[in-house]
Amino acid sequence: MDDTSIDWRTKLSPQAYDVCCLKGTERPFTGEFWNHSAKGVYHCVCCNTPLFVSDTKFDAGCGWPSFFEPLRPGVLREETDTTHGMIRTEVMCDQCGAHLGHVFPDGPQPTGLRFCINSVSLTFEASGSEEGRNES
Repeated sequence: MDDTSIDWRTKLSPQAYDVCCLKGTERPFTGEFWNHSAKGVYHCVCCNTPLFVSDTKFDAGCGWPSFFEPLRPGVLREETDTTHGMIRTEVMCDQCGAHLGHVFPDGPQPTGLRFCINSVSLTFEASGSEEGRNES
């Protein structure tokens, strides 16, 4: 994480700390937003930077929230991740450096990308008066 003056262990839940600061991964189909369908904006849990809008979210069947593009160019930072015997592209918040998840080239059009994001690395702000709800 970029801001070393913040005690992330006290600011974040233990699971959010593991994911955002130690580059962990939550179990699939367990996060708050994997089947979330409300309209609004998803923010970085660490610095509150807006990252994704609900209109770009889709069900990838992988158990994590998936988006086909970020809110705007430059809001995410990408690095090559060679852990676990794989070569993947890690996605982080460009503002604070929090680990969010990974991006894969198997998403829908128009981008063909799937930003596979840990729910615990996000917060959600509903549009208008609508509150967040999960699909039934």
